[in-house]
Amino acid sequence: MLGAGWKEGCEGCSFLADHVDGARMHFEHHDVTFVAVSRAPLSEIERFKKRMGWRFKWVSSYGSDFNSDFHVSPTKDEMANGKMYYNYEMVEFQSEEQPGISVFYQDKIGDIFHTYSSYARGGDLLLGAYNYLDLTPLGRQEEKGRGMDWVRHHDRYEAPSSSSFARAG
Repeated sequence: MLGAGWKEGCEGCSFLADHVDGARMHFEHHDVTFVAVSRAPLSEIERFKKRMGWRFKWVSSYGSDFNSDFHVSPTKDEMANGKMYYNYEMVEFQSEEQPGISVFYQDKIGDIFHTYSSYARGGDLLLGAYNYLDLTPLGRQEEKGRGMDWVRHHDRYEAPSSSSFARAG
């Protein structure tokens, strides 16, 4: 979500992160911990986290191979070759950071198991805003081949037009 030296996090990953804090209480009551991992140093993570108002746990993997081990950041060799192993195939290198979700399980004796990973648009299921938009007549309004280009950091959207309204209840 946030590479070393980046001024702000990836917009798509930030969109997903906007959905975490509301659900976190429910996770914790099911013995589930959410942790975001980025390669940026912790000071850079904390600055962006504060700007966005997030409260979930976010740690730095700066200086480690964690992100490349889970195929969301290219290795030095992959960067040099212009291709990286991502989403279970070799693809053209696009960015230093790619979206991915991994799940781990710690058993009663403390052994940790990697039980699940999903990449690219595999995280869409976790985006509650998509589910609401998909119920509306115009839906997400994503242009073919342009995916999440409409997504902004939540503090970067322009004010909605006066004709916009929502009704609940």
